[in-house]
Amino acid sequence: MVEDFIRASRLGRWLERVFSSAPSGAGTHSDVESAYARWAPVYDWVFTAPLVFGQRAAARAANTLSGDLLEVGVGTGLSLPLYNRNLTVTGIDLSEPMLDRARERVARKHLGNVAELRAMDAADLTYADGRFDVATVMYVMTVVPDPDKVLAELERVVRPGGTVIVVNHFASRSGLFAWIERGLARFAGKLGWDPLFERETVLDNTRMTLVQEERIAPFGLFTMMVFKRDNV
Repeated sequence: MVEDFIRASRLGRWLERVFSSAPSGAGTHSDVESAYARWAPVYDWVFTAPLVFGQRAAARAANTLSGDLLEVGVGTGLSLPLYNRNLTVTGIDLSEPMLDRARERVARKHLGNVAELRAMDAADLTYADGRFDVATVMYVMTVVPDPDKVLAELERVVRPGGTVIVVNHFASRSGLFAWIERGLARFAGKLGWDPLFERETVLDNTRMTLVQEERIAPFGLFTMMVFKRDNV
């Protein structure tokens, strides 16, 4: 019933129109690449306002630390200017069109602390064990086909005692947002993210210790989790 309403609504008609020529299916790397290749030209215009609160929160948490930082899913680099110079930043993303815009941003804003931007699968990082002091992964866990593998890779490439900062939307249990999320779920593969992603998908798939958790604007739609890797 909810799905039928969304489909008949203006939002549903817009989504059908935008993605009518997109490949069907969900949960594969090609789906993610295709979705974000479509989003790249308008990503900053569409997503700056809703995502900036989480980016600022993650950057504030990271800026209390120092050393080498890995941002997984750097996209067009919206968050890169937020990092302090005490952090040397490496960014990865699966989408080359998004990375091209991130590189333009780095050059335009003279972001000298950004060391590298590379195309890479978050579930198969090519970096050595313990390479980074800090990792941020914002609005990514609902996108990747294998979030458990991404968490395992983050835990591997962050040094013992290091920090992993996750910002994400998790499925609402009740109310208006839960209703909307259920209606949007049918578009998940073509939107490029899963509206019904559960909080437990993160918590149950990591050995890291959750040391901080807070709801993020707008409307508490997003959550920031700060994890510490054990000193072993």
